[in-house]
Amino acid sequence: MHIISIRPERSGGNTLARFDVQLDGMRLFNLALKRTANGYRVFAPSAFGGAVVTFTPETSAALVALATGEMHHYDRRAA
Repeated sequence: MHIISIRPERSGGNTLARFDVQLDGMRLFNLALKRTANGYRVFAPSAFGGAVVTFTPETSAALVALATGEMHHYDRRAA
């Protein structure tokens, strides 16, 4: 699993970034890294009023770790 692209959100809301990820045999686009009352969470886009994909707790934790690590790396490059 690795991040293909990450795009920080500078809007000041709960969404910190949107990113694309390569998993085994698939790519997921426009995932949102958000800060919530329970910590960081990753959300997939929705279609027709429902989630397009959901993640197991282990996959979600791995995605959060990847995205936050990449954001940290991105912030250091921008400085």
